[in-house]
Amino acid sequence: MQTNPLGDDATSSITQNTQDENSWIALDDPAEWATFSDPVTAENTQLLESRIAIEGMHCAACGFNVERALKSVVGVVSAEVNASSGRARVVWSSNKTKPSAIMLAVSRAGYQPFPQTNTDHIRRKQQRLLLWRLLVAGFCMMQVMMYAYPAYISKIGEITGDAEHLLRWASWVLTLPVILFSSGPFFSSALNDLKQRRVSMDLPVALGILITFCVSSAATFDASGWWGQEVYFDSLTMFVFFLLTGRWFESRMRNRTAGSLDLLMRRLPASVERKNADGSYLRVGVRNLQVDDVVRIFPGEAFPADGQIITGETTADEALLTGESMPVSKSFGAQVIAGSHNVSATVEMRIEHVGAGTQYAQIVALMERVSVDKPRLAMMADRIAKPFLLFVLLAALGSVLLLWHVDHGQALMAAVAVLVVTCPCALSLATPAAMLTSAGALARKGVLVRQLQAMEAIATVDTIIFDKTGTLTNDRIKVATISTIDHLTQNTALQLAASIATHSLHPVSRALVNAWNQADYTVISNVKEISGFGLIANTPLGEVKLGSAKHCGLVIEQPPSVESAKTMQLFMSNAQGWLATFTLQEEVREDAKATVQALLKKGYQVVMLSGDRLSAAEAVANHVGISHVV
Repeated sequence: MQTNPLGDDATSSITQNTQDENSWIALDDPAEWATFSDPVTAENTQLLESRIAIEGMHCAACGFNVERALKSVVGVVSAEVNASSGRARVVWSSNKTKPSAIMLAVSRAGYQPFPQTNTDHIRRKQQRLLLWRLLVAGFCMMQVMMYAYPAYISKIGEITGDAEHLLRWASWVLTLPVILFSSGPFFSSALNDLKQRRVSMDLPVALGILITFCVSSAATFDASGWWGQEVYFDSLTMFVFFLLTGRWFESRMRNRTAGSLDLLMRRLPASVERKNADGSYLRVGVRNLQVDDVVRIFPGEAFPADGQIITGETTADEALLTGESMPVSKSFGAQVIAGSHNVSATVEMRIEHVGAGTQYAQIVALMERVSVDKPRLAMMADRIAKPFLLFVLLAALGSVLLLWHVDHGQALMAAVAVLVVTCPCALSLATPAAMLTSAGALARKGVLVRQLQAMEAIATVDTIIFDKTGTLTNDRIKVATISTIDHLTQNTALQLAASIATHSLHPVSRALVNAWNQADYTVISNVKEISGFGLIANTPLGEVKLGSAKHCGLVIEQPPSVESAKTMQLFMSNAQGWLATFTLQEEVREDAKATVQALLKKGYQVVMLSGDRLSAAEAVANHVGISHVV
């Protein structure tokens, strides 16, 4: 019989490594690189920067371990890991290594890597499992505390030995699910640490849980043994429950922060209609588009790339990219930006820039860089984390040696106290977690943070710079005034205009609908929208036009002024002539003026920096009290 010279364990290890390598081999296809990697420079396409999501990191020491594993791969130029966001940025040479080798290195280090594309389903699965662990620990904790309560309130001799023994056995049984299921992440992470000869936050946690359970179990089985007579099942289950509660809140914070980036990345459509050589259209994935392709964009869709309008006229919402508060008119030859939305009509565009070459991709790259950015305090915490954990383990060992000759059980529980007190590792987790939470909250409000280091510098700020659209003003326009012909009331005019406007996606039409905000609309038919001009509809007043003065056949003379720069007029007419005029304006936030005045009183210099027209920006600035506008 032939034997294996390497042994069964070695064979199992080789098999596992082969399975891991095969699971990542599909990423070695260059066509897959574009989903999570970009060239570092246009001149050198062999050097790529990849974005990786990593599950299982809970402290700065974890991030340090992953970073070390990544840098050990031949061909990896640099690696940055942020444990709080669970993301890594890796620069590597395609001539020297492949993505599968990078992923395999992280996997062998005991963590789960994923290409950072859309990881929503992965995050949801992990959070559901964590919630189940938390619920089991919480239920068992309550039951164990109920059994431990009599020992807290009773006097000596009030509880018989049999009753006390029964309560201990019941507590031991209820603690088993906490040890075998709820504490699983701590034990598996600690085991990986021991295999890799490293330390992280989970190692002292797992030791504390295990020692407490062993000491309490020994006291349950043999109360007269040298382990001591005290049991700590109530403290153990409570400790695991509160630790998992912290993990769950941390997971929610991380997912919300990552979700802000994913929401921004999903602004592009998944597919678009591409024009074939025979004039027909075929819906294809955005990733398959190339320069000079002609695509058709319907109202309500986002433009998939940077390019030029070649057929049709429409308006585009570019507020996220340029700060322009009003939709911008786009006709033949006009440039459109990836990520902006087509508002009014179907158009065709010729693609000029795709993928990483678009302005939208630059914004996404900026947000991805922020997710792995390390502020100065976080980097300091990274450096301190590993020696700090080593000191904790040595201190726990020292407490055992110091008290061992007095009481074995007391010595072990003193070591547990040292491990438990230091286990949250707030030094290495709180700083980056707080900064990333702030960055995520700002991203959901439309503020993109370029460097987390700015969070530290904010205390030294002497100048406050405001954007206009969506910051000092709301991200919508409102109907300010209504003027009507004598026989038409303002309410009737608004009802008729809103009934026509319901058939349009234009923001001005939405303003009319929002102003009416009632269910009873006027019956209309045959609504037609003329891009850049307005709407025509058959109504009880005959054929009614709603839109610009030119569209309605009206001649309006209004001298330009600073005040009128922030307003626009919408007209309504029929065959007999003018019916109504709706004056619309940007809606300044109610708290904008008070906020600016409060900052000025505190000695800050306040500036407005806007991508909108200067006249519109100055009008809002004058209203809130800002004197310096750019």
